[in-house]
Amino acid sequence: MKVEIKVQNIEPGKEGAAQNLIFEKPEIILGRNAGNDIVIADPRVSGSHARITIKGEQFFCVDLDSSNGSYLEDQRLLPRQEYPWPNNKRLVIGGCVVTAKFLSLRAEEPAPNLDTGRTMFQQEVKAVSPNAYEKEIAVKRIIHEHLIERLDLKRKDIAHLSDDELRSRAQQVIEQILVDIRWHIPEGLDRQRLIKHVLDEALGLGPLEELLATEDCSEIMVNRFDQIYAEFNGKIKLTDYRFTSEQAVLAAIERILAPIGRRVDEASPLVDARLKDGSRVNAVIRPLAMNGPCITIRKFRKSPLQISDLVRHGSLSQGMADFLKLAVANRLNLVISGGTGSGKTTLLNTISSFIPEDQRIITVEDAAELRLPQAHVISFETRPPNLEGKGAVTIRDLVRNCLRMRPDRIIVGECRGAEALDMLQAMNTGHDGSMTTGHANAPGDMIRRLETMVLTSGLDLPVRAIREQIASAVDLIVQQTRFADGSRKITAITEVIGMDYDEGTVLLQDIFVYRQTGYDEAGKVIGQHQATGYVPKFFRALQERGMSIDASMFAPSGN
Repeated sequence: MKVEIKVQNIEPGKEGAAQNLIFEKPEIILGRNAGNDIVIADPRVSGSHARITIKGEQFFCVDLDSSNGSYLEDQRLLPRQEYPWPNNKRLVIGGCVVTAKFLSLRAEEPAPNLDTGRTMFQQEVKAVSPNAYEKEIAVKRIIHEHLIERLDLKRKDIAHLSDDELRSRAQQVIEQILVDIRWHIPEGLDRQRLIKHVLDEALGLGPLEELLATEDCSEIMVNRFDQIYAEFNGKIKLTDYRFTSEQAVLAAIERILAPIGRRVDEASPLVDARLKDGSRVNAVIRPLAMNGPCITIRKFRKSPLQISDLVRHGSLSQGMADFLKLAVANRLNLVISGGTGSGKTTLLNTISSFIPEDQRIITVEDAAELRLPQAHVISFETRPPNLEGKGAVTIRDLVRNCLRMRPDRIIVGECRGAEALDMLQAMNTGHDGSMTTGHANAPGDMIRRLETMVLTSGLDLPVRAIREQIASAVDLIVQQTRFADGSRKITAITEVIGMDYDEGTVLLQDIFVYRQTGYDEAGKVIGQHQATGYVPKFFRALQERGMSIDASMFAPSGN
């Protein structure tokens, strides 16, 4: 028997058109996950929130142990218990009310069919803006709804399919939908493009798929479902891409998180993750994200940058490249400093390639991004807490564990807090050549930032002792900067030369700097990388040991 389920948001200020959905099955699952029979894009609704069961001519409802509960009018349902659901009562889930009724199929009444869907489709398209793009969104939405109804992703004969097989099956279903509802494509819409976009949203990351495939796109920023920005060649632009709804954005986030075992929900509304290609992802949902779920993706390059690429792009001079290669090979401890999006991780990845093949390297990151070419590499990634708030593994936990694994070098993707103390101790206890990154706008600021991070460790250490620890552990600070034109450059390579014991401060000396002189007609930064003339103490030590090294890179006129 066919039933009609009506879902409507009644929360003040968010009232919307009701979903009227027709089913012919004994069980219907409601929740926020994209694979449910009825998807409710409300942060208070759990992934699989409730179940509606039809027995004979009676409805029953069950709360599936949801976080915020289900209600028959004012009565809260006990989890996993079946309740009779009279026709005159409303099922309340989050900010939505759900009602159900059986559809009469008397002989004089034609059975509901896809012509109804076609009529609804035409009304929906007619109701929106005459703008062609708005019409395309409406078209995608109605086809997507039909696809989800017909292609139950939880069915056993679907679950075992490969990604390619599932995409092929879904495309066949879409093609049949287009035939069954007998719709004509609004002027200006391309049928094949439309099918691809529906497939991307139903099975992939929607409009983000095309941006991820665009070579010169380095970052993607979803501010809300209908506003997506992207960075192209260092410049951020508003794109024409959109999701069809908030629900579609939530579905994309869940597809990103599922393979790596992470979650996002009311209890944990923000998450760091990564894509299969290594791209870094941050996602935030309601109630923290006021305008709806948002996603930020830092794309991972298919072919890692070499130091020669950075020289060619003007990120540093050849003399600076030669110096960094010498410093890494001779096991200096490096901190790469810079602002958000300045290219710190890219630079860390690039210069890590200078580490000799015979050394054991352990990397520690929140979301694994580093791709080192050496064979003897172990990579660790943090783990967030589970639903009970337990089981978290932090960067600090992993750095401490690294010390028990006989590493030659430890590379921490980014120091943000108390793990800075463990990193400094590792640098001071035989793990020379270790590296990390941190957020700061200048080498001096990076020293102060390290002090602040160590103070968060909970140990009652005097500031002077912390500074002595920094001065003895860190050899070089490499300052990375992103300029207004989108270019990224190393603006300073600075040596930590020790402590001023009278003043109690860490002493720094620039070895290389970038001098900006202005902008060209196209708005590009003009300047030059220069050596200051200072010869670092480690370089002098290498010469004293009899190594034949070219010191011309430090000549002020040599760069």
